[in-house]
Amino acid sequence: MTTSVRPIRVLVAKPGLDGHDVGAKLVCRALMDAGMEVIYTGLRQSPEAIVRVAVQEDVDVVGLSVLSGAHVPLTRKVCEALAAEGAGDVTVLVGGNIPRQDFDALREVGAAGIFPTSTPFDEIVRFVREGVRR
Repeated sequence: MTTSVRPIRVLVAKPGLDGHDVGAKLVCRALMDAGMEVIYTGLRQSPEAIVRVAVQEDVDVVGLSVLSGAHVPLTRKVCEALAAEGAGDVTVLVGGNIPRQDFDALREVGAAGIFPTSTPFDEIVRFVREGVRR
């Protein structure tokens, strides 16, 4: 008898008021092409709504796509809400318009991976595969 391991489950979300999601959709496609199960929340999601879906869907990873400049407070809110829901072990990634000087602040609030605009998709896929405990 063979045992099957479920695919890595990733939630990709657009928190805040961003109105542009082409990059997020391309990341979704790259992750799906790599064999992962991907759930996309759509635009203008609150941190609470993102966490609710993450918990309901039992995801391994939450990827936040932020272009508005509010990446640090939005990431903090998502990480705090995940911890409050007992899902603090979910890996949180942040991508979008993220200046290098904000990397440390994002790590401090709980981001495990930071992927500025134009990060190659294979780098994101590799990080998710290596970073998710199976």
